[in-house]
Amino acid sequence: MVRVSADRDVCISAGNCVMAADAVFDQDDDGIVVVLVDEVPPAEEERAREAVKLCPHRLCGRRTDVHICHSAASPRLPEL
Repeated sequence: MVRVSADRDVCISAGNCVMAADAVFDQDDDGIVVVLVDEVPPAEEERAREAVKLCPHRLCGRRTDVHICHSAASPRLPEL
């Protein structure tokens, strides 16, 4: 099982996560990231990983505002 979370306090409203994984992420009226699912459907896992890679905070070397969480019950996925 793969989960995603988002730190809405550091989101800069770039929308890259939504463009990469619109079944997992959306934006509110202010453009801040909203996570749409508690658990990422298996068919969306690669897109969710791509969304994390595209986050501007990750690219700038700061704390990313979206990240993948792994359940202890599921096999560990490759690091991003």
